[in-house]
Amino acid sequence: MQIFGIFRAARQWLSRTPERALDQAYEAARMIEAIENDHFSGNPISSAYGNYGASAQAYFDGERQKYLNLIRLRMAEFHSSSSLLRVSDPKIMEIQVSDTRPNGLSVDVIDKPAIFFRKLRFVDEVLARYGKLESPPPSQRVITLPPDRSTSSSLSAGNGAPPPPSQKPPQKPPQKPPESERDRDRTDALSDRASVLPRSILRTVDRIRQDLDPKAETQVVKKFRTSKVKTTLAIKFLLLLVIVPLLTQQFSKNFLVGPIVDYIRAENQAGVFLNIEMEEEALHELQQFEERLRFEVLIGKVAPMPELEIEQTVREKATEIEEAYRRRSADAIKNVFADMMAVAAFITLLVTRKREVSTLKDFMDEIVYGLSDSAKAFIIILFTDMFVGFHSPHGWEVLLEGLSRHLGFAANREFIFLFIATFPVILDTVFKYWIFRYLNRISPSAVATYRNMNE
Repeated sequence: MQIFGIFRAARQWLSRTPERALDQAYEAARMIEAIENDHFSGNPISSAYGNYGASAQAYFDGERQKYLNLIRLRMAEFHSSSSLLRVSDPKIMEIQVSDTRPNGLSVDVIDKPAIFFRKLRFVDEVLARYGKLESPPPSQRVITLPPDRSTSSSLSAGNGAPPPPSQKPPQKPPQKPPESERDRDRTDALSDRASVLPRSILRTVDRIRQDLDPKAETQVVKKFRTSKVKTTLAIKFLLLLVIVPLLTQQFSKNFLVGPIVDYIRAENQAGVFLNIEMEEEALHELQQFEERLRFEVLIGKVAPMPELEIEQTVREKATEIEEAYRRRSADAIKNVFADMMAVAAFITLLVTRKREVSTLKDFMDEIVYGLSDSAKAFIIILFTDMFVGFHSPHGWEVLLEGLSRHLGFAANREFIFLFIATFPVILDTVFKYWIFRYLNRISPSAVATYRNMNE
């Protein structure tokens, strides 16, 4: 019985090989499309459509070539496994849907063939788009002309006569240049020989082939240098994003905004308190000082003092509190303008350094997605519990009150409670959408680990 179970599992795995290979090729094509949309305004990944330096362009070219090689390998696996399954058992290629969702809904059988052929069309479009970028040798350019254009030109030249046999264009234009065809034929030959083997063995053979390649050392050194330059640029730009706004805030507060605010408040004899909350805090502090002084006199800790001396001491303390809150009010006004300048400096860096922003984004993606599944789940749980968890409202309350005190505004309890009731919910929804939309596609094992740890 165990032997029949093994054969049944092997047959199921083999029957799903075409769909699995197509899915992997489709995901690689989607990654190429994401790079095109994010960094080349929807154009192909090429130096003709992007204004990047040599290091950044080399990185994008390497990513493009990596995904194109993956697409060609998986499509070769798809074609070879599809032909094998059609020969052995034609019914295996019938697309069936047998999964039932927990809510009682099921996927329509008609939708899956449409998705299947839509993926095929999308992958072929990506391969054709980058096949056109690689120009053939000059002696073969006449062969790569479309039939309609070459035929019309030959007809116009010969008054309707057919072209000579040596210059007659092919009936169907090639989808890829000769280099791509040779690469695909070599990949097809490998897949035809080893399509029934697990993919891990194919990866091992491919790794051995790369190790035996005479140019492997040069490629490794080139990739290392590119990664080093990219990491250095990303760290430098990250430090700039932190240091430049802080320096801008301190410089503008102490040397630009500060003297102007002090001069205007001195000329206009501005009030001590910016809001009623600061006044209540000052009165409460003065009241506590007077009560403590009288208590120390009564218990004998301080020498007996006449009432007039107690009032004089309290008056001096009130003057000190007034000066302290006057400086606090001035600092709050300075913070408003200084923070605005710091935010403007931060936005300016993001707008003027688009290339560094792209490099930093790729660097952060490599760090995040390069972590192990347990580390990803740990970081997700840490951030979600900190910002949208059960105890997060207390943290948001302290943060908003501190921000209000920093800017000199009175802490509005209604606004704080409304913010706590809405913003963490929106943030939690964004976290869940990111996990469902991106992480579940890139690292499904990390999502499974996260669910197990969260439960």
